[in-house]
Amino acid sequence: MPRRFALALALAGTSLATSLAADDTSPLDASWSAIERQAHGQTVYWSAWGGDPAINRYIGWVAERMDERHDLEVVHVKVDDIATTISRIVAEQAAGNDAAGTVDLMWINGENFAAMKKRDLLFGPFVRQLPNFSLTAPDDNPEVLTDFTLPTEGYESPWGKAQLTFYHDAERVAEPPRSLSALLSWVREHPGRFTYPLVPNFLGGTFLKQVLLSQVEDPSVLADPASRHDVDAVMAPLWDYLDALHPHLWRQGRHFPSGGPELKRLMGDGELSLAFTFNPAEPAAAVTDHQLPPSTRSYVLEGGTLGNVHFVAIPFNARHKAGAMVLANFLLSPEAQARKQDIDVWGDPSVLDMRRLDADERQAFEGKRHPASPPPEALQRTLPEPHPSWVEALEAQWQARYGDG
Repeated sequence: MPRRFALALALAGTSLATSLAADDTSPLDASWSAIERQAHGQTVYWSAWGGDPAINRYIGWVAERMDERHDLEVVHVKVDDIATTISRIVAEQAAGNDAAGTVDLMWINGENFAAMKKRDLLFGPFVRQLPNFSLTAPDDNPEVLTDFTLPTEGYESPWGKAQLTFYHDAERVAEPPRSLSALLSWVREHPGRFTYPLVPNFLGGTFLKQVLLSQVEDPSVLADPASRHDVDAVMAPLWDYLDALHPHLWRQGRHFPSGGPELKRLMGDGELSLAFTFNPAEPAAAVTDHQLPPSTRSYVLEGGTLGNVHFVAIPFNARHKAGAMVLANFLLSPEAQARKQDIDVWGDPSVLDMRRLDADERQAFEGKRHPASPPPEALQRTLPEPHPSWVEALEAQWQARYGDG
């Protein structure tokens, strides 16, 4: 073999070896181009709630895009409660499975994030490496950096917003209650026409938190860990309110819907005249999909309602971390965010800061407001979530008081 050719071959081999080594580097230490090369051909198992057909279709569309652009397979692992997924990861950790986990990406929030972070079950910090994360303008929008008062510290990537929004059939309810005190009066006058989901369903728990915020003497205590306060004393006004409310609920408060989808079905069937959701665009999307009547209207309570950002995270032992990062980055793209916000698709609000987008990208988010959507200015009155520790206390006491029906 000529020496010149042998030298060239050796250099090429060295270059290839260097490239492969770079691609084998941990994603936390790799360039974005190397992360994309690592992700090529991987299968990402994404554990996400599977209870809404519109969300499932959206995730299916995301999977198609990832396959087309990155030869990346996305498997939607549909779950009813992400806590079961966390239990699996805890079991893997206990078994010493530190690199071959069965979950690559998770849709989590609040107390679940707090629990995983406390047990070192999360991979990261990774979010600042995602090119599209800058489109959220995190320095100007701190809500993408905190989850239920806890700093995410780069272990979660935002991908949508939520806010408690009430909706009603305007042909049945001309003037809906605009506060929780007014709601109590309203249900007494219209027994059986309102209810909330069974706790510990997320939406049911959100209603409890909203009531607690409205009834507690000093709402600022809810930003602290519950252990710092007299929990029974703080929550006593909540139980007084619910004791007064329950006899006038649907089925006299002896049975509760399983979650938001059943609550919406009861509205569509005419059994209820007033309901709520944690997605401000859901009523409009449901009208478009013929699940709710055209006379549906939505609003936010006077003084505001609970709101937060929802996130995805990567378990510490995910087998395909690079693929999970590429997927999380795509979820923050203007294309994916605009499609997600479209009420004909899902209607989930975007986390992007429109000032970071060019004119063509912003145009994809613009459109005429649907009559069933709340006024945009209403969604500016957002109340902060309590510390996650309050959720555990709320759920335990609710079960003790009302769990047996």
